[in-house]
Amino acid sequence: MKLKELLACVPGAKVTGDDAMEITSLCYDSRQVAPGAAFFALRGVKSNGTEFVEAAVKGGAVAIIADRPCAVAGAVCVEVPDARRAMSLMAAIFYGTPTGNIPVVGITGTNGKTTTTYLVEGIMAEAGIPAAVLGTISYRFGATDIPAPNTTPESVDLQKILRDLVDQGAQGAVMEVSSHSLEQHRADGCIFDVAIFTNLTRDHLDYHLDMESYYKSKLRLFTDLLAPSAHKPLRRAVVNLDDPYGPRIAAEATAPVLTYSVKGPADLSVAEVDFSVHGIRCRLQSPVGEINIESDLLGRFNLYNILGAVGAGLALGIPKEAIEAGIRAHKKVPGRLERVANDQGIIVLVDYAHTGDALENVLSTISELKTDRIITIFGCGGDRDKGKRPVMGEIAARYSDLAVATSDNPRTEDPAAILVDVRAGITPLHLKEYSLEELEGGFREKGFATIESRRTAVRAAILAAKPGDIVLLAGKGHEDYQIVGTEKFHFDDREEAAAALRLRK
Repeated sequence: MKLKELLACVPGAKVTGDDAMEITSLCYDSRQVAPGAAFFALRGVKSNGTEFVEAAVKGGAVAIIADRPCAVAGAVCVEVPDARRAMSLMAAIFYGTPTGNIPVVGITGTNGKTTTTYLVEGIMAEAGIPAAVLGTISYRFGATDIPAPNTTPESVDLQKILRDLVDQGAQGAVMEVSSHSLEQHRADGCIFDVAIFTNLTRDHLDYHLDMESYYKSKLRLFTDLLAPSAHKPLRRAVVNLDDPYGPRIAAEATAPVLTYSVKGPADLSVAEVDFSVHGIRCRLQSPVGEINIESDLLGRFNLYNILGAVGAGLALGIPKEAIEAGIRAHKKVPGRLERVANDQGIIVLVDYAHTGDALENVLSTISELKTDRIITIFGCGGDRDKGKRPVMGEIAARYSDLAVATSDNPRTEDPAAILVDVRAGITPLHLKEYSLEELEGGFREKGFATIESRRTAVRAAILAAKPGDIVLLAGKGHEDYQIVGTEKFHFDDREEAAAALRLRK
């Protein structure tokens, strides 16, 4: 495709050189450049792409796109107002606008995105729309299942993946859209039909710095990326009114809004609901009449995920019978309150909850359903928002009979230092602190422990459990690795729990 064809979608582009040249690939990493490539010199956290322009040209790049003057011999130079946005828009054109002629649902929020994607996928399947799903766990459709290094891929990768999945037969797409990706314009080349807002709670403040900046990054999905379009005139926003930021999203969205609520009036509301260890049964009031929901998912927070998915189905014009069947057919999401099977009378659950709000949602749900004690194993990631560590410690200790603080992905931080931060939220509760040796004999009174090794913590907690207890392994969910320093090691909470259960025998 010719450079000038790609630049037609980029307002304010200034070209120095011949824009009629053929572009064979798009790259943002100079190590991946091939002859005929267009190289995007992006501003990074640790380095800037302009430092690698000469290497890109040596590798065969024929065009350089940057958000500042960048003259270099042997390549056409294009100055654009925002290199990341230009890359996103150009990538969509280069790959034939894969989201242009299929229904696309984008989901953003701190918690609930992954579960909601699975639910929307199920609803679309019942409506005869086989959909690709891109999110925290993987990018998948049919037999293709690519592990996800990022919730939302970089824009060039995103458009290529979408193109490949559509070519394989996907007739729709459901995407988690992270705050990082919205801030960095990764999804700007996607043409959304529906955007869902789940909630906004403290997370990623190491990147966004404050909640208002975090909110504004999320808002882009409902303003810039859902603006009126002749191409897709029936765009809709689906918004959780019970979240404090929900009314703001609803007021500022540039598309018509369908609201949902568990607590009060909304376009989609709850008339009756029953929560049990078997799942959720409820009756919803909607613009198309009553919708009866039966789900194996547990707890109030999953009711919110169901409402968001139902709202997306309504926004897409899917019949309520298909919506009901789609929710009913869905059984589980990897690492989201996923059970670890055993015959010892202990309920072992693995969940991705890694923020204070998510952990409280899970633990409050378990508290409502428990028959005996709750044991929670949890940690906080290194090189990430330190402010949430004592918050998570307090929540885990408050809801649990035994809270075991341990390592998550410590990355380049000292795991012991992370545990000091977590412990600061627990000690004001004046609970008994158990040593590893004490836990070997079980525990009787409410308390906590700090055990740096996650493997040791899982085994100690499960060995201390008795029939009737619920053991929650929180924070890693579907992840099958642990990052220590700059290295990634295989580690799966589900495998570790199963090994600990075998030890009990």
